[in-house]
Amino acid sequence: MTEIVVTGLGATTPLGGNVAETWEKLIAGQSGVRALDFDWVEDMPSKIGATLAVDPSEVIPRVRLRRLDRSEQLALISSSEAWEDAGLGEDTDRDRLAVVFGSGIGGVQTTLDQDDILEEKGPRRVSPFTVPMLMPNGPAAWVGLEYKARAGVHAPTSACATSAESIAWAADIIRSGRADVVVAGGTEAVIAALPYAGFTSMKAMSTRNDEPEKASRPWDRDRDGFVMGEGSAALILETREHAEARGARIYAVLGGAGLTSDGYDIVAPAPNGEGGKRAMAMAIEQAGIAPSEIGHVNCHATSTPVGDMAEVKAIGELIGKDVLLTSTKSMTGHLLGGAGALESIAAILAIHHSLIPPTINLDNPDDELDLEVVSGEARKTELTAALNNSFGFGGHNAALLFQKYSGKG
Repeated sequence: MTEIVVTGLGATTPLGGNVAETWEKLIAGQSGVRALDFDWVEDMPSKIGATLAVDPSEVIPRVRLRRLDRSEQLALISSSEAWEDAGLGEDTDRDRLAVVFGSGIGGVQTTLDQDDILEEKGPRRVSPFTVPMLMPNGPAAWVGLEYKARAGVHAPTSACATSAESIAWAADIIRSGRADVVVAGGTEAVIAALPYAGFTSMKAMSTRNDEPEKASRPWDRDRDGFVMGEGSAALILETREHAEARGARIYAVLGGAGLTSDGYDIVAPAPNGEGGKRAMAMAIEQAGIAPSEIGHVNCHATSTPVGDMAEVKAIGELIGKDVLLTSTKSMTGHLLGGAGALESIAAILAIHHSLIPPTINLDNPDDELDLEVVSGEARKTELTAALNNSFGFGGHNAALLFQKYSGKG
């Protein structure tokens, strides 16, 4: 089977405007959750969120900003860093370059803003860029145009599993022989009134408004829901042969990917995390390793009462007790469609640096938590393989298995 490696990483997150800043804050256990000061927050049960550390206006020229939805802006920022990090240049064969970049919700801010303009000022004042800004394939399309990708541009939409699914799709594209290089990732920018109203009506979001930095607390007995985050993350995937031939630095090997669906409920996970367990098993089988070789899992764990423990149960049944868990959502909040790619970067760097970021705010572990969580401080440990899990509304499950790279490069 074609071996696929990761050669470039990019991100803009609530912790930093790039991967290095984000990783530094993750390792230090710093929270990116803040009190929100938008006018619409006043009537919301949840008044907190993990907003970007660096606004896109500091990176993208003003004229271009106005033609892009915020989710598209973030996609271009993260993919630019990944492209540069991978050392790709003008000699890249664009006929062998593909893009898979998704968003769980898409251009909701554009939709809301332009609808306000339509209602208040009439149709002639609606931006001519509205449709390209709100369409869910917009981020993928802009990334594809930026790098002149001609082997296909794709935009998965599978809620919070979106960008993990993007990475899995990218691997399939490479293995199909259609591309040598794929830019894969996800983006989300939905800290806005309508998404907040919808999620809080479901009672899915934390209302720990007086302590924003302590609100996202996976596996803690006092968890009361997730915290919304915004951001984007991108990975460059290549065949090992292609990467080594051009002398690229290789962060890790994408050993396996598993995609399943629950067939159970539109929002609730299957009992005992069965769907996620099958996805993890697929990824492990594809990698050709034993479950016991997994030393670390960056969990989906969003800080919700039901989902957190279902995932732990599935991991324990499949891998056993000798595995170290963490949830970086405790610091970044939940990036929805961007979460899987960002947490894949965290898992990759954990292998690359032999260092697992901690879970913060785990003050009173759930009574059913019977696996070890890295909490408080980062944990130095050698890793040969790590999993990243992403699960989404609709019963989407994605598991990605990354392995330590050995060889030249």
